[in-house]
Amino acid sequence: MELRNLLVDIHALEQELLDFERRYGVRSETMYAAYIAGEEPEDDAWVLDFGEWASAYKLWLRRQAEYRNEVQRRQQAQNSLRGLVHVAAA
Repeated sequence: MELRNLLVDIHALEQELLDFERRYGVRSETMYAAYIAGEEPEDDAWVLDFGEWASAYKLWLRRQAEYRNEVQRRQQAQNSLRGLVHVAAA
C-alpha cells in the first residue's frame, strides 16, 4: 500500500476512534485491552459499538505498523527522508 493511502486510512481510523472515545469517555487502547481480555460492556446496547471500535483499533494498529515498516524500508534504501515528503495537491 502506498504511503499516502496508508496515511489516509490512518487519519480516517483516528477520526473514528476519536468519535468512540468522545462517546464513551475512554481511550481506545484502554477499551481494546479490556475487550481482548473478554470484558463485556456495561450496557448490552454498546456491544456492537465495542466490536466495531475494537476492529477499527486493531486495523489502526496494523496500518501504523505498515506505515512504519514502509518508511523504514524507504529510509534504508535512500538513507534519508528524500522522496517521502510530498505536498498534497490543492
